[in-house]
Amino acid sequence: MFLLDSHCDTPSQILRLRDLSIDNDHAHVDFPKLRKGGVDGAFFALYVPASKEEEEAYVYSQRLLGAVRASIEANSDKAAFAVSQDQAYINKQCGKFSVFLGLENGSPIGHSIDKLHEFYQDGVRYITLCHSRDNHICDSCASATGRWGGLSPFGKELVKRMNDIGMLVDVSHISDNAFYDVVECSSMPVAATHSCCRTLAAHPRNMTDDMIRVLAENEGVMQINFYPLFLDSGFSEVLSTSGIMDYGEKVEEEFINDPSDPQKRSAWNKVQDELHDLARPSFRRIADHIDHAVEIAGIDHVGLGSDFDGIEVTPSGLDDISFMPVLLEELTSRGYSQSDIAKIAGENFFRVMNACAHR
Repeated sequence: MFLLDSHCDTPSQILRLRDLSIDNDHAHVDFPKLRKGGVDGAFFALYVPASKEEEEAYVYSQRLLGAVRASIEANSDKAAFAVSQDQAYINKQCGKFSVFLGLENGSPIGHSIDKLHEFYQDGVRYITLCHSRDNHICDSCASATGRWGGLSPFGKELVKRMNDIGMLVDVSHISDNAFYDVVECSSMPVAATHSCCRTLAAHPRNMTDDMIRVLAENEGVMQINFYPLFLDSGFSEVLSTSGIMDYGEKVEEEFINDPSDPQKRSAWNKVQDELHDLARPSFRRIADHIDHAVEIAGIDHVGLGSDFDGIEVTPSGLDDISFMPVLLEELTSRGYSQSDIAKIAGENFFRVMNACAHR
């Protein structure tokens, strides 16, 4: 079995001076935690904030890419890049963790298909089309109105060009209308690399049953997110009532802007501790979403995309990526076979990757 996490925001944490070679406090992902969790590979998402557009977004994406390259080079005994299932299996045989690359938010591409090819040459194998705002590619699920009513004309062209070069289209974060436009435009299966089920948690980031069904009918895959807000509607009230984020977001922003300042790091860690102490949904809620997605889509269309390092707080009992075995044990206790679990752990996502690569 190959255990793959299709979405970790670890590159952003590298920019915040995380040393992946050591077991870090207040961190979701580093190499010791990955080894302890039995995780064989993960997509490190080059997350570009929605506030950055075109050239500024591109420059920022290159900072992230450079930081990941430097980190992998410094840990070449532990990790190596991968762009395919075959390469990842070779890395595993060599005792190395596989780092895949995704681009979260397509803004750095601008209107340049040449930049799309550049990211592909750099090893990026999926693009999340937008993030928390509409961009020139499509509407975001966070948008109240929507700029395009789905995909923009350039977005439709981009999806087709991504198909042409073997780049996987990620439909997480995009609006419902944009999702249906992508499925209509794409000649290849698509993925939701880090999304949950809206039937179980009424959040616009989550997918409706019809979206899950359509994704499966088009041979795609849905990777379940671990964020408590997406797992359980009740946590929204818990978080809101706590008032933590009323000041926590500013504390985090100050830390992000100056991660070398020990006081700012300590202040953000204190906020993380306060979030950790809230009544959080159990990690078993992740399994509930897996159950529901499997019921709608079938066992061949569901996987794991934690969103670790991009979420402020985790489910109870799954505080970082080293705890992954407890989720697999929970699936076993619910009657999933080892073959089923292997599909959820990585085989389903690799199938979609391979379909795109061998277009």
